[in-house]
Amino acid sequence: MSAKIDIFSAAPALMKKWMGVSVDVAASLEPNLIELVKIRASQINGCANCINMHTAEARAKGETEQRIYLLSAWREAPCYSDRERAALGWTEALTRLSEGHSQASAQEALRAEFTEEEQVKLTLMINIINGWNRLAVGFGLWIEPAAAKAAQAAA
Repeated sequence: MSAKIDIFSAAPALMKKWMGVSVDVAASLEPNLIELVKIRASQINGCANCINMHTAEARAKGETEQRIYLLSAWREAPCYSDRERAALGWTEALTRLSEGHSQASAQEALRAEFTEEEQVKLTLMINIINGWNRLAVGFGLWIEPAAAKAAQAAA
């Protein structure tokens, strides 16, 4: 698939800011937790680019193949902590807002595992990855993980 538009060239100043906020928010919580959230939202949104990128990032940060493969069935898999489960539940609740489900149980689990500040940070991360998913799917982006890392460093 080839990109329909180069978003970094089309709006360089805004994309540089978007990238900067993305990097800052991603650095605000545990790296592996952030990657699990990014992968799960990307699975829900069907974003091949982001799934490819964030599974590679997760592996580089020490995440296991088992936990990456089981992510789409995290509720049934015993290998995730309560904190990770709360984050994944919140990710699904916010990513699937349009389906009209209540977020009450996901928010209850979130409150049990995350401080208020962490709840905001996680929610920002979920919003950011959903935004990246929409940019990537909408414009047909495919960025190899090494190229993304170089772009992050330049931001």
